[in-house]
Amino acid sequence: MEFQHTACIGGGVIGASWAALFLASGRSVAMYDPDPGVERKVRDYIETAWPTMTELGLTRHGTPDAITFHSNATRTVEGAAFVQENVPERLPIKHATFAEIEPALAADAIVASSASGLTLSQMQPGWNDPARFVLGHPFNPPHLIPLVEVLGNDRTADGVVDAAERFYQAVGKTTIRLHKEVPGHVANRLQAAIWREAISLVVSGVASVEDVDKAVWAGPGLRWAAMGPTMLFNLGAGDGGLQAFCEHFTDTFNGWWDDLGQIHLTDDVTSVLTQGVKAEAAGKSPNELARTRDALIVAMQKSTAGLR
Repeated sequence: MEFQHTACIGGGVIGASWAALFLASGRSVAMYDPDPGVERKVRDYIETAWPTMTELGLTRHGTPDAITFHSNATRTVEGAAFVQENVPERLPIKHATFAEIEPALAADAIVASSASGLTLSQMQPGWNDPARFVLGHPFNPPHLIPLVEVLGNDRTADGVVDAAERFYQAVGKTTIRLHKEVPGHVANRLQAAIWREAISLVVSGVASVEDVDKAVWAGPGLRWAAMGPTMLFNLGAGDGGLQAFCEHFTDTFNGWWDDLGQIHLTDDVTSVLTQGVKAEAAGKSPNELARTRDALIVAMQKSTAGLR
């Protein structure tokens, strides 16, 4: 098996979820986090995630016991073929982590960062040689959501991005490759765009938080889980395809885009959203809501298995 031994630096929610997925694929995992309680937290997370991954058919070759915990990052990466870095998104912490692990890495090891806000070029100065360092940004939780955004640049060695994508695909992920660096990458920018308009609709009094959320999950969100927006609009015009769709709706969409809200998160806006989410939750705890979310994700994943 390629990339048989892996390492996770950072054992928070993202790191624990990555570890669970790597273990499920039949790989071994070395884990480091400075939190003295990290072993208990990560093992509890894996125990909770395992039945869900089993339901998705991801654990046939794996065991939750093939994980070790280490007292420092250097020992953690020794012998690892693939390292997933998940430390807090503050450049001094990232740079210090890279400087610590670089001397201990195998010559052919790949290190991927889960960073969602920092760019590759911002993180590369933490390395003497960033040739085998890439962006590998997941969506939370990584053991359930397939997407990984992968990026290298002109300081990345030939073949490293290809190998990183190959690894992610081997553990069950769906990858996209970024050809240009941009803050927020791809999917987070899409999320930010729709959330900006969702907030604008709430603040301007068009609809409640609950109904705007409902408009997504009961409407276009269902279609987006099947195909992306451009392909869906291509289908929306029948045999005429996207060309016909654009010819018909150019003025309509241009008018909507001109009218979209420009909104910023302020204390007042945050208060409106918080109260709206509280009403939408209807007394359910975050854990209860998370279980509902995960069950729906699993059901959707199972229903589309084998179709793509």
